[in-house]
Amino acid sequence: MSKNPKIAVFGSGSWATAIVKMLCENLEQVGWYVRNQNVVEYIIENEHNPNYISSATFNVNQLFLSSDINKMVDYADILIFAIPSAFVKAEFDKIEQSLSSKIVFSAIKGIIPESGLIVGEHFNQKLGVPLENIGVITGPCHAEEVAMERLSYLTIACIDQEKATLLSNYLSSNYIKTKISDDIIGTEYAAMLKNIYAIAAGIAHGLGYGDNFQSVLMSNSIREMKRFIKKVHKMKRNINNSAYLGDLLVTGYSTFSRNRMFGNMIGKGYTVKSAMMEMSMIAEGYYAVKSAYEINEKNGAFTPIINAVYKILYKNENPKTVFKKLTDKLD
Repeated sequence: MSKNPKIAVFGSGSWATAIVKMLCENLEQVGWYVRNQNVVEYIIENEHNPNYISSATFNVNQLFLSSDINKMVDYADILIFAIPSAFVKAEFDKIEQSLSSKIVFSAIKGIIPESGLIVGEHFNQKLGVPLENIGVITGPCHAEEVAMERLSYLTIACIDQEKATLLSNYLSSNYIKTKISDDIIGTEYAAMLKNIYAIAAGIAHGLGYGDNFQSVLMSNSIREMKRFIKKVHKMKRNINNSAYLGDLLVTGYSTFSRNRMFGNMIGKGYTVKSAMMEMSMIAEGYYAVKSAYEINEKNGAFTPIINAVYKILYKNENPKTVFKKLTDKLD
């Protein structure tokens, strides 16, 4: 591994933009793959992303921008993917070269719908990236607060602790604190599951449930997350750490949470289609709940909250009726 690796971020959404901002605090040059050439040209001319956290400004002389994904893969030693999970396969299909010699970090909080795998597993099983070259970037951290340079925390997970430490150093700054972990599977599943629980919190709010119920819902959510993750990847972990409980809380309660917003609209009576049309950002939890439900059908963990959200979003069951039944399963 090079002592001064070139790093590129793939994606142009709010989280990708925030990661580029963090890296620019420490690197002379940051690669940035932006699919739309018009957006590339806009950033070069106006020094900010036109569509997401536009308050974050950049010194464009620090940026190596391109709408050619293969050019960016060739440029970088460390690839950070922050593309919505629903679009990952379409972007990966464009890559013409092997990723086996690259270090790949996922900042994607979801499951690849086509393979049913979390991103790290997809890198390994479908793209041939060695497990020791795969890592995960997780919160609790909202892109909008990074743009405002509010103190935030990240967890960088990788089996190879040297690689985790290297990237954590490049992401750290006076407003970003980092820690490292070797639980790449657990942290990535947690990042996926917390979006489902945030949708549940939003649905509850839309239905008129108050703070008392929300606290019970979040308490049950972290225990449900623990049961689910233990079934898919058993190892010693503290589920109360920030990468698990902290990320769940910020996503479940924050006004910046797109998944909570999506759930709130569902609770207020929007259809899935109408809620998606009104939102300008992807609610990862919508895609995640189907995959989580199907994974758990094989594993058999007790997951009443995941089951409830699945019934509402995919079986078109009435949110009020489903949540009335859910309240009897929580404690």
